[in-house]
Amino acid sequence: MKWSEISIHTTNEAVEPISNILHEAGASGVVIEDPFELIRERRDQFGEIYQLNPNDYPEEGVIIKAYLPENSFLAETVEEMKEAINNLVLYNIDIGKNDVSISEVNEEEWATAWKKYYHPVKISERFTIVPTWEEYTPVSSDELIIELDPGMAFGTGTHPTTVMCIQALERTVNTGDRVIDVGTGSGVLSISAAMLGAEKVIALDLDEVAVNSARLNIELNKVHQIVDVSQNNLLDGVEPGADIVVANILAEVILRFTNDVASVVKQGGYFIASGIIQPKKQEVKEAIIDVGFEIVETLQMEDWVAIIGKRK
Repeated sequence: MKWSEISIHTTNEAVEPISNILHEAGASGVVIEDPFELIRERRDQFGEIYQLNPNDYPEEGVIIKAYLPENSFLAETVEEMKEAINNLVLYNIDIGKNDVSISEVNEEEWATAWKKYYHPVKISERFTIVPTWEEYTPVSSDELIIELDPGMAFGTGTHPTTVMCIQALERTVNTGDRVIDVGTGSGVLSISAAMLGAEKVIALDLDEVAVNSARLNIELNKVHQIVDVSQNNLLDGVEPGADIVVANILAEVILRFTNDVASVVKQGGYFIASGIIQPKKQEVKEAIIDVGFEIVETLQMEDWVAIIGKRK
């Protein structure tokens, strides 16, 4: 089978929404080439040898790559994708150069290209993300391993917004909690909550592809008896009584449903909001406070912010 590689030169700010657009267009995963990777300090915990070629990375901005099967609808799909990306400016998202290029690759090259980007990564005090094809021996007895296959996942669980959500879940999840994961994507946050002791996790996503991806990953990590995945628009129709609502989505979307979060989270429960760029931080904080939460912690990683609110 022939595949087309879609390459988009954009900004860090636009990585999440463009990745979502690519997934909705039928891509089974994305590769992100960020020049920050060339200078990031790495702890040699797993014995990896990182051989990053500066020529593979842009001098500025970020390159997002995805792979779509070649078919009679490809040209139409690409045009719709370009239009969706251009429309991001309506949400005040900087899309940078927005250079889009397409090249052809064969299936064998595509399969090999994926794997060189992914290695075991320790993302928090307790969690390590491990690609399904990698052999990995836990470093400590209380280490929690999440297996992901980037071929079916919405990302690898190592993006700053996801990492901060998992770190926030480590601080807030108690044994027996009921957790709701809004915009679950790959299901990695739901898997984390289940592994941390949640009794029930409800994973929600409007995208049918995401729902199927999350179910596969939840089965893979053997938490399917705890996590229920369903297609749903944000918190529509969700019953009150949650101990935690976690949402790793755009700030614009968070601002639209803070009232719903307040009606679903019980007194003393938490709202973990991530996917927030720095310029939106104060606006999101104020919206969360306005519906009855107090801000107990703000996490920051690179240009991204996550906010932990506790319901009064």
